[in-house]
Parts: sequence; C-alpha cells; structure tokens
Amino acid sequence: MSRLEFDFEPLNKVLEGKEITKDDAYEVFSYSKYNSEKIFKVASNLRDSHKGKIVSFSKKVFFNIVNLCRDTCSYCTYKAEIGESKLSMMNIDDVKNLAKSAAKLRCVEALLVTGESPEQKYDEASKWLRKNGFSSTGEYLAHCSELVLAEGLFPHTNAGNLNKSEMNDLKKTNVSMGLMLENSSQRLLEKGMPHHDAPSKDPRARIQILKNAGELKIPMTTGILVGIGENEREIIDSLFTIKKLHEQFENIQEVILQNFEPKQDTRMKDHPSTPQQYFKRIVAMARIILPEMNIQIPPNLSPTNYNDFLDVGINDWGGISPITVDYVNPEFAWPQINTLENKCAEQSFELKARFPVYPKFIKMINPNLKEKIEKLSDNENYVRREFWR
Repeated sequence: MSRLEFDFEPLNKVLEGKEITKDDAYEVFSYSKYNSEKIFKVASNLRDSHKGKIVSFSKKVFFNIVNLCRDTCSYCTYKAEIGESKLSMMNIDDVKNLAKSAAKLRCVEALLVTGESPEQKYDEASKWLRKNGFSSTGEYLAHCSELVLAEGLFPHTNAGNLNKSEMNDLKKTNVSMGLMLENSSQRLLEKGMPHHDAPSKDPRARIQILKNAGELKIPMTTGILVGIGENEREIIDSLFTIKKLHEQFENIQEVILQNFEPKQDTRMKDHPSTPQQYFKRIVAMARIILPEMNIQIPPNLSPTNYNDFLDVGINDWGGISPITVDYVNPEFAWPQINTLENKCAEQSFELKARFPVYPKFIKMINPNLKEKIEKLSDNENYVRREFWR
C-alpha cells in the first residue's frame, strides 16, 4: 500500500494488507481517540489503493410512496400520522407524473421509499391499497417499479423488512435494494432506547432480511446510524456484522454511514448531534474494516464540511436529487451537483454518476435490466457524462 509505518502493531497489519480481527479493531478505534490523524491517513490510503480518485453519486428522484409506519423510532420525523400535512400516499398517477418529470431532468435512480408495513397498523393504508388494486405495500411497490422503469428510471426500493417473496418479485425490476442495519446491538431495543417501539429494527430481523437478499443475489445497500446512543464496541460489532454478511454472500454493494441529527417533535430532540470527530473516526474505521467496500456519507447531513470526509476514506455521496427533497431529513438540502463536483476537484477527485447499482455489481442483475443500463453506461459502467451533466 504505502511506506507508512506506525509504532502500533494493528495499524501496521492493515498497512501490510492483512485483515484485522475484531479485537484489533477495538484497539485501533480506541487508539484513534488520541491518534486520529494516523487513522485518517491509513483510511485515505486504503481508499486510494482500492478505489482510486473516483468519487461517485447517483442522480435520483425520491418517491415518498407512503410514510405511514407501524414502527415509532425515537429520532424519526419521516413517519406521518393520519391527518398530518406531511402524509404522503402516492397514487399511480402521482408516481407516473413524478417519473416523467425526473426523466426530463435525466435522473437515473428512482428511490422508492415507504414506512414499515403500514397496512399492518393503519386501516387507511389497507383501504388506499385496495383502492389502487393491491393487497400489500410490497405488491404496490412492484407495480410502481414497473412504472418508473418504463419511464427510463432504475428502481431502488427501501421499504423496511420486506419478506423474501416480495424481494424476489422486486428483483425483476429493481437493480438494487436497501435496508439499513443501523446497529447490531439488541441493547438499543431496550426501554428508553431509540428502537424500543420499533420491532422491525430488531437487528436479528434485519440481518435475516440481508441474508435473504444475499440468497436472492440482490445487490444490497446497508449501513449504520451513528450517534444514537451506541457505544464504541457496538459500532465495531455492527461493521463486522456487515463484513460477515458480505463475505458470505458477496452482495453488499455499499455501506452508508449516517450521522444522527436531532429533530424537533421527536423524543430525541434534545439528544446531541453526532460529534464530528467521532463520526470521522467511524468513517475511517469502516474503511479499515471493509477496505474494498463502497463507503458513503450523505453530504446534506454534513453541509459545512462534507468534503472533509474525502480525507477519511469515503468514495461515494449517495443519491442527490435535482427535483425532490430528502423526505427522511427534509431540513437538510442536497448540495448542488456542480458544487459537489467542484469540491471533489479541489481535492483531486473526479466525480462520476453511477446507477443505483455499482459497476461491479451490474453482473448480478437480470439481463433485461443490464441491457437497459448498457444503453446509458460508459466503458466503466458509470453513467455516461453527457447524459447526467
């Protein structure tokens, strides 16, 4: 990798290209409290070694299909209740019209998002589905995926704990799917903790869904939520959980590291924002534990310093939309794509647009979807520059 050398054996093991154990990672993370710049340098070198100087993003449109949800997370403002002004229940015409508008702006990703199994809690959701001719949210998502694909967009569904049959149906039209692990710790389900009223956030359930995706050979995005009350060992454990899943199925295409920001009207409104240095250390640890992984931070959640994370190992900015807000974090606007490109260039990185499936994972999707991607892709399987600019 490089000629860096440290007086700390676990780091030298990383520099030699050896895999580190979980115990090594605990040590490195502890060491990084007082030696963060050394950790950042190692992570940056690893990224350069495995990913070069390309940083990617996906030009997307956010379909807020239905934001009713059976769960109640202590930090979430995405969820709506019946009668609230932010309630979204997109009918077929809504989906078609937004897809047409996004296609005109040359978006490539259709991010389809719903709350967790809303029909299991809300009669209104069941009635709305029946009115549109569907019996479940999963069935409706499969239809919406067909609609947006017909408009030239590539679907990526993030709808919580879908069952294996629903995921298999979505595989026909979705080039990838997403499910955040958030954290592998059962402790965060305890009373007073952020996932106490959110049974779908039980890590055992989420790990099983990720295993199902692996068995179905679906390119999968996952990740962790940072700063919600986890401890340092739980962060490392969560990253190793993802590492183990990828080693078993080789379908984890991306790990998102999302920093907590408090929101009004939630139980965690007085919980502090994720400390910047703590977050940077975790980003660096993700690169050290998963050296070949695509690692993303959402730039809108670090609006004043997102480019700093180029120095600690990331190689992706996630989805950026020119047409819709981030409905999960509506108070944080997306950066302009021009701004993003300029920030990258200042640090000698090239910004490239990707599809919702990363180049390496295109081989996993069905031939029909692969053929559609090939019409818009360059020789490295990124989106052709003349299309997205």
